[in-house]
Amino acid sequence: MRIAIFGLGYVGCTAACCIASEGHDVIGIDVSDTKVDSLLAGDPPITEPGLGDLLRQALDAGRITATTTIGDDLAACDMAIVCVGTPSAPDGSHNMRYIVDVSRQIATTLKTARRTTPLTVTYRSTIRPGTIDQLITPIFEGVLGEDGMAKVELAYNPEFLREASAVHDYFNPPKIVIGTRDGQPCANLDALHEGIEAPVFYTGFREAEITKFVDNTWHAVKVAYANEIGRICQQLDISARKVHEIFVSDTKLNISAYYTRPGGAFGGSCLPKDVRALQHISTDIGANTHLVDSLIRSNEAHKRYQFERIAAALPQGARVLLAGLAFKTGTDDLRESPNLDMARQLLQAGFTLSIYDANLDASKLIGQNLGYAYSHLPSLDSLLVDKATAEAGSYDLVIAANATIKKLDLAQGIPVVDIGTIA
Repeated sequence: MRIAIFGLGYVGCTAACCIASEGHDVIGIDVSDTKVDSLLAGDPPITEPGLGDLLRQALDAGRITATTTIGDDLAACDMAIVCVGTPSAPDGSHNMRYIVDVSRQIATTLKTARRTTPLTVTYRSTIRPGTIDQLITPIFEGVLGEDGMAKVELAYNPEFLREASAVHDYFNPPKIVIGTRDGQPCANLDALHEGIEAPVFYTGFREAEITKFVDNTWHAVKVAYANEIGRICQQLDISARKVHEIFVSDTKLNISAYYTRPGGAFGGSCLPKDVRALQHISTDIGANTHLVDSLIRSNEAHKRYQFERIAAALPQGARVLLAGLAFKTGTDDLRESPNLDMARQLLQAGFTLSIYDANLDASKLIGQNLGYAYSHLPSLDSLLVDKATAEAGSYDLVIAANATIKKLDLAQGIPVVDIGTIA
């Protein structure tokens, strides 16, 4: 293919050299004369291992060139990849000036171009979810008009490059994410990634646009958490290196997909108790673990968020069945169960509540489990119903708080909301 790349910074320059090395013809476009001249001279405008060799090989093969203006070259391209910067604005948002400028230039050039196939314009700059729908598409529609939109195919294809290993990462990405209007494959992007082994996800624009935010923030969380634990270890004369070795050896729970699926709040006898204890230790020794300190507040906020979403959709006095009260199916442990908080808030809001939990027998609760349950939900006995009553009831809503819902054969048409899963 013939591919135009807008922006010859870190992402754009790496992409240009790697794409050219695969036999595509690349034209790099950047407003900086310095970057363009440097690239044409065989000297990458960024420092990245292996990039210089790829650039010089591409120049020798006539596969890459660069310019400061679009000109007529875009009309002959199959694809345009936008890699311009989206720096932070004073309020923390992305400054979209360069995205707007480039999008308008591409649209203006396409307006007079004669094409038999649409130009695939894919964005790799990190942009706020909704940007293609709410900013970029209107720009193209405003310039091209409704009929002219047949000349362009918009897509979002985030990159996953780490500095100092970007060339390796380009050819060995952790995943390939392709966002399109209908979530269907894009032929040109499939051709671009041909030969690269990685899981491929086709999705809508917004899911693709948020991917980098989710990934990078998670990476930041991991770094901050590791450093907070490191501070605690140093203050207590514990080997942080040995603790890390033990921690990462657990690929079943610690370094895995477990506990990363959005859904219900955490609860039970261990997590809340141990988080609070670690907070106390940190405060006692002056480790200042702000991330750890925020966990309980974040969890409480999530409980409230889930209740408010449910309450807003129900009429006053609505009949509600809570399927599952224990924090996890298969146990009767009610200690710090978020479902207990949901039940309490539903009652306080004036809803008529019934509770079914196959593993719960109030008469068998003992010790701390007994005390916690009745101190937070004194009317527990009158709220619990058996399976037959739960299935025969007429409810405005059934809340699936855990997998208990799978044990029920409810009447058709009763709405069910699963608070353990976020779609």
